[in-house]
Amino acid sequence: MVDSGSNLAILKSLMLEAHNLTCVRDERVLFAQLSFTLCAGDVMQVEGENGAGKTSLLRILTGLSQPDAGDVRWQRQPLARCRADWHRALLWLGHQPGVKCSLTPLENLRFWFPQASAAARLQALDAVDLTGYETLPTGRLSAGQQRRVALARLWLTRATVWILDEPLTALDRYGIDRLLARLNSHRRQGGAVVITSHQPLPPLMEPVRRLTLAVQGTTI
Repeated sequence: MVDSGSNLAILKSLMLEAHNLTCVRDERVLFAQLSFTLCAGDVMQVEGENGAGKTSLLRILTGLSQPDAGDVRWQRQPLARCRADWHRALLWLGHQPGVKCSLTPLENLRFWFPQASAAARLQALDAVDLTGYETLPTGRLSAGQQRRVALARLWLTRATVWILDEPLTALDRYGIDRLLARLNSHRRQGGAVVITSHQPLPPLMEPVRRLTLAVQGTTI
């Protein structure tokens, strides 16, 4: 497993740290003694074949799963000691859109961001090209449109760290360009992003750190 750019990262404001993480699933070691840092302005793409442990790593970083060894730290504190602060700073979008299909796109955004104004929610949906679909039940939208409803959260959130599992899935080229422009904007404002993708990020994306997970094939 290779993290390109970690030496440069330590020169910037430290946000998230992974220390000697080990993950075992179904008696197979997905990764072992994995360490890296995430700093303000970083976008880190986690790469690897299916089964290498990309989603498992992201779930460990969010605190949804526990590593078999090692720990994750937010602003130098173990997650167990600062879980509430970490979750306030985190936006997690999993591989599934996670939308409520019985609600409209606007209602989904109201559920996630009750303090946001109606105008801000409409602007977020416009940013993901969903103008005209605001009041349709989300379950009637296509897979790509449902993904965009979830991604509209990126235009409303104040979270500083975004962890995104396959956010490019079901997006067309226009949608991908919009998303990458938003990620670039977030990093320039001092945010950080961890992202998985089965494909290289297009050239529109500014320099990206890469963490490559190899299929270990180790059993215990």
